[in-house]
Amino acid sequence: MRFNKLRTFLALGALLASCRDAGSQVNNSAPSLQNASSQRNTVSLEVAATSVNSSDRIAVSNPKVAKLVAAAVAQYGETVYYDPSYVRLGYPNGDVPKDRGVCSDVVIRALRGVGIDLQVAVHEDMRAHWNAYPKLWNLRRPDANIDHRRVANLMTYFARGGDALPVSSTVDSYQPGDLVAWRLDSGRLHIGVVTDQLAPNRNPLIAHNIGAGVQLEDVLFAWKIIGHYRVI
Repeated sequence: MRFNKLRTFLALGALLASCRDAGSQVNNSAPSLQNASSQRNTVSLEVAATSVNSSDRIAVSNPKVAKLVAAAVAQYGETVYYDPSYVRLGYPNGDVPKDRGVCSDVVIRALRGVGIDLQVAVHEDMRAHWNAYPKLWNLRRPDANIDHRRVANLMTYFARGGDALPVSSTVDSYQPGDLVAWRLDSGRLHIGVVTDQLAPNRNPLIAHNIGAGVQLEDVLFAWKIIGHYRVI
């Protein structure tokens, strides 16, 4: 895949529907849902989890990392809508319906596959260290319904927890289970999970939701990487 063509296509798509932070729609009107079968904002490799041969995978020896990756990949075909609506969630382990979400929900659900509840973790850290977090949404106090679903907050939480790694342009620096954050051409933030599956060019596929539900795509170097994290 030629990245100059990919970047051009993605830039156009990002203007229509990039990974907005959850909660950007806070009114009570029905959200505008984007169906993966009819609307796409990225160039898909059309590689389903069930069609990848063992030779097209990266070996994962850590069972916990393998579970995290499996939980990310399992969202392909299950989460088919991109919906950034603000939703009142249960606590702990609160979640929006499984068929929808935003980019951060891919990370949240993947980590819950290994027993890490970012809703609780981020909320408690924000309560204790409110001033350490970005003030981008005119909030005066933490909100457990939405804080963990915002990319800037996740980046802050992972960095504070010592999970940040150097940003690199070398593919070997990224391992299955790693979390990657980007700044899209539109300026918005995006986040996804590095999987164990490989594209034909041997880049790891990324599990992410940028507007058409969760996809597994060769987008690791499609945008400017601004964060690299290894939680496990």
